[in-house]
Amino acid sequence: MNALRQAPVSSVAAALKDVADFGGFFSIELGGPDDGWHRIEDAYADGVADLIAATAGRYDTRELRIGASIVQLGHAARLWSPVLACAVVHGIVPDLRGLHRADDGPALRLPAAPTGWHAPEPPHLTGLLYEVVVDRQLDALAAGLRVKVAPRLLAGNAASALAEAARAVLAARGDLREPLAGLVDDLLRTGRLAGTGKVLGPDLSFRRRSCCLYYRVPAGVKCEDCSLAE
Repeated sequence: MNALRQAPVSSVAAALKDVADFGGFFSIELGGPDDGWHRIEDAYADGVADLIAATAGRYDTRELRIGASIVQLGHAARLWSPVLACAVVHGIVPDLRGLHRADDGPALRLPAAPTGWHAPEPPHLTGLLYEVVVDRQLDALAAGLRVKVAPRLLAGNAASALAEAARAVLAARGDLREPLAGLVDDLLRTGRLAGTGKVLGPDLSFRRRSCCLYYRVPAGVKCEDCSLAE
């Protein structure tokens, strides 16, 4: 990251605040009191056990791996959404180091003044986004899980969350279809995301090659992008 150009704190904050209007998964709270929050590293080290147990209870299942899958999928969406939107819309890549998680749920917060970089040109942008989201966050979450979940399922969740984030950005900024589609395509060929699925059309619909297991909960269904869907 030494060759990257640091972006002004004001620009990173403005980008994050702007894309928060795209939807709930795009929101990262900035600053404020520390009460009610804890370091994301501590949540990862604990295997996000509190969210997994709460999620399994909410969906009335005893299979904690289903709760773990749903939690990881949701967390991936909360990471990809603001990062992807800031990169494509504002040319800013926020640095998520120092991230906090709410004590009572999955909401995220950057407690200090947000830092980040001016988005580099492809293919360097792809590598930076992968590092910010997968290497630094999702890999740490996976390493801390106390529930056995197949690595390819978790990678498929990460890819599905990326595609869903891209569709939400496209809905807000249809004029950015070309750079958005190109970036998503490059990311889906990178690292653990490679081979997890493919984009099907100009609307960035996606078909994954794994299943998040949601269909196994009572009243659950197969997701639209599921490998098991007809």
